[in-house]
Amino acid sequence: MQQQKRQPELVEGNLPVFVFPTELIFYADDQSTHKQVLTLYNPYEFALKFKVLCTTPNKYVVVDATGAVKPQCCVDIVIRHRDVRASYFGVIDKFRLQVSEQSQRKALGKKEIISTLLPSAKEQQQQKEEEEKRIKEHLSESVFFEQTLCQPENRTASSGPSLLTVFLGIVCIAALMLPTLGDLESLVPLYLHLSVNQKLVAAYVLGKYFGFCKCFLTASAFAGD
Repeated sequence: MQQQKRQPELVEGNLPVFVFPTELIFYADDQSTHKQVLTLYNPYEFALKFKVLCTTPNKYVVVDATGAVKPQCCVDIVIRHRDVRASYFGVIDKFRLQVSEQSQRKALGKKEIISTLLPSAKEQQQQKEEEEKRIKEHLSESVFFEQTLCQPENRTASSGPSLLTVFLGIVCIAALMLPTLGDLESLVPLYLHLSVNQKLVAAYVLGKYFGFCKCFLTASAFAGD
């Protein structure tokens, strides 16, 4: 009876897929970034098959584009950018990671990963700093303008996420970047190696954190209008 209740849910393709990171950025002037690693987590009690698809497969090499993940384990998928040219700068490609149960062919779940090639990591950092500076200047002017016209309660409603929320997001990101238990090649001390379940918790909390930030930014935009 339990199998009959679970099977329709799996066939519908609503199975959540846990993969990190969800965005790949390659820099033309930094060969170390031409090789990226996706980590697929399987928190379920059954094994999963996976397949990696791409909108532009001629630009990438995916090592082990198909495979399997044991229950409550993870697997690394290596992606290399093999066609670095100026005409591809800023072009957004997409990878789709499909998973299915070993006894089935139909995809039970899928996750899309964005891939972008940029000319220089240094230039990107400079642009990011300039953009952040412009945003801060704009926010400073907006806050002063709102304080002269709006009521105090409106200013309270527009406050941003607390420092504790931001700190929690940073901790979750750091946890996902730490090596997994059993990674013998890592130079990180063994006591900093995390289990798969710990990383799954961090990924879940981080997803909730990004959802909260998205809702806050949306609410702020409507309030600004």
